[in-house]
Amino acid sequence: MLPGFVRHLFPTVAGLPAGPLLTLSLRSLARRRPGLFERLGEYRSACFGIDPVDLAFAFRVVPDGLRSSVRVVSKDGAAGSDVLIRGPLLTLLSLLDGTLDGDAMFFSRIISISGRTEAVLALRNTIEDAELRPSDLLGLHGILARCVDTGVLGALGAARRLADNSPSEARKA
Repeated sequence: MLPGFVRHLFPTVAGLPAGPLLTLSLRSLARRRPGLFERLGEYRSACFGIDPVDLAFAFRVVPDGLRSSVRVVSKDGAAGSDVLIRGPLLTLLSLLDGTLDGDAMFFSRIISISGRTEAVLALRNTIEDAELRPSDLLGLHGILARCVDTGVLGALGAARRLADNSPSEARKA
């Protein structure tokens, strides 16, 4: 879980710019690597609700290639999705970058999944095979891509260490 002070920095309104930016990023990725989205097959038009439990908002993602969309919604807004994936933000990001194993997080109940589980399986297999880096989402290449990857992955590692050492989390354990 994110430390409490970080959670207070991101009220719902803080997430609103993320929707259009993530939509542009997904559509850009679809132009550069259309095979990723084709691999989803019939599930590319499914609506994936992503609910980081430690944020005040959730996301509704439709990974439909050039028509992909990401919307920031209320927690209730994510509930009507075809699939709902819930878990701490850092854990969900770790599933994207391959730091954590999704099966282990699911069976240890750190993340929960409801709805069309076959769609989640298709998404997981696609993400694992893609071996995406942060620079891939931004369409960067060369030294700039390496700098962004190092910076983003380093920041995520630092955030994980901070969260692991959070006094509020230690009290809950």
